[in-house]
Amino acid sequence: MKPIFKVAIVCACLAFFSNISSAADKVYRWRLAETWGPNFPLFGDATKNMAEMVKEMSGGRLLIRIDSANRHKSALGIFDFVKNGQYQMGHSASYYWKGKDIHTLFFTTLPFGMTTPEQYAWFYHGGGMELMKEVYDKYGILSFPGGNTGNQMGGWFRKEINSLEDLKGLKMRIPGFAGEVLAKLGAKPTNIPSGELYTALERKTIDALEWVGPSLDLRMGFHKIAPYYYTGWHEPATEMQFMVNKKAFDSLPEDLQKILTIAMRTAAYDMYVQAMHMSATNLAELQKNYPNVKLKTFPKPVMEAIRKANDELLTQFANDDPMSKRILDSIHQYGEEVRAWTNFSDRAYLDSFDPVSSPDE
Repeated sequence: MKPIFKVAIVCACLAFFSNISSAADKVYRWRLAETWGPNFPLFGDATKNMAEMVKEMSGGRLLIRIDSANRHKSALGIFDFVKNGQYQMGHSASYYWKGKDIHTLFFTTLPFGMTTPEQYAWFYHGGGMELMKEVYDKYGILSFPGGNTGNQMGGWFRKEINSLEDLKGLKMRIPGFAGEVLAKLGAKPTNIPSGELYTALERKTIDALEWVGPSLDLRMGFHKIAPYYYTGWHEPATEMQFMVNKKAFDSLPEDLQKILTIAMRTAAYDMYVQAMHMSATNLAELQKNYPNVKLKTFPKPVMEAIRKANDELLTQFANDDPMSKRILDSIHQYGEEVRAWTNFSDRAYLDSFDPVSSPDE
């Protein structure tokens, strides 16, 4: 082989391995837009946790800057930010986008639906992720579970709810499918960003609101204005959402795609555990330090009417739209199967003893 060819081959090899090295050393800088304000507990912890894990596992090759609502100025604009590529990622809740695509509604939670462990099983083993991908694909967005609050409370009310008449004309902040249900019963649901909730309740712009549960409600101060705190029905497993621009995701090396996916899944689980802890400790504080707050459950006739309205609306959704029917059929069929196990295991266990008793009693 002539020397000139040897030199050419050596140069080509050096260039090839140099390109590999450069790709491995490349730093990807992403931005994430979240619905929440700066340093918002629980939800904001999930995004910070995810970003820190990505940084550590990637050796600094993928860095994610988090922009809270005070920075991007559009708490409910996350869908469009990610869809249009203004942000590579977002953190919000899927049911906020029902006005853009009604099918997004079903991937947060449903009234009287699955519990958090049941719903996670549906996502990862029962076909939920595949259905969610089908819905979001048309917008160039990848959607992943982003952390669960567990069973949410039914809300804070200025006045006690004694009958269905008390729901007529009630102005209540309640998003998602639950708002549709209450509207069917005569209430006036609205959606308001978290940073405006206290002021809206204080100024009587709304009569009631639901936010999350003891994990986050106590710090918001709602108990100072609305003394009736009701147990939940509408969001038994409220899943937050990580959204990723598909083009941006596809541009990542395969190992970084895997790292990002693992970090999102781990952060989601960690948020659920944190929510359980915060709800337990804050409920204890609420009962100890705020005796004026009355913990209530809705009267049985009210719950029966809510359940009936919910079932009618779900049936209407399924009848009117094939994709809604596919998603709802999947949720209902898997829900029945997994609930049989929940009843046989957790419910039977909890019903077998008094949870507040100690061995000495």
